[in-house]
Amino acid sequence: MQPEQLRYPIGHCNYPTEYTADMLRNRLLEIETFPKRLELAVQHLDEYQLQTAYRPEGWTVNQVIHHCADSHMNAVLRIKMALTEDNPSIKPYQEALWAETADYQLPYNNSITLLFCIHEKLIRILRSLNEEELNRTYYHSQYERSFSIKDVICLYAWHGNHHLAHITSLKNRMNW
Repeated sequence: MQPEQLRYPIGHCNYPTEYTADMLRNRLLEIETFPKRLELAVQHLDEYQLQTAYRPEGWTVNQVIHHCADSHMNAVLRIKMALTEDNPSIKPYQEALWAETADYQLPYNNSITLLFCIHEKLIRILRSLNEEELNRTYYHSQYERSFSIKDVICLYAWHGNHHLAHITSLKNRMNW
């Protein structure tokens, strides 16, 4: 596999120019089911497998799981800011440095449990929104652009699938 394919096994996130109700419904279902799909993908991995990087110079499976919890926690906070403030600027964070913090050494089930809780909040919020609320935005200084909540739905559906593909493609390559 090429390095780019290892890094982006499902490609980059593509934001549509127009969001349909069916498209949003499907993305919400992907977000809702992500914790369970992730749990099923990793539940039989042993410690060696959990400490294996999905690509050279990439994160271990355990780090990927902890990253998903951190990232999706940030999503909830960013969405709530977008709903309660006028195009707020959100703070980026150093994902690679976060992956080196002590909590990333915890067993993965800590973050799986957290993901189930985060996604329950996330889905409750997202499914409650009307069209006007779905179009509310936040500004991300790292990308120098505003993202609508519809864009965030697209991003986090992709994000979960992206990291799940890191794990499942590793499992396939290693015949686990």
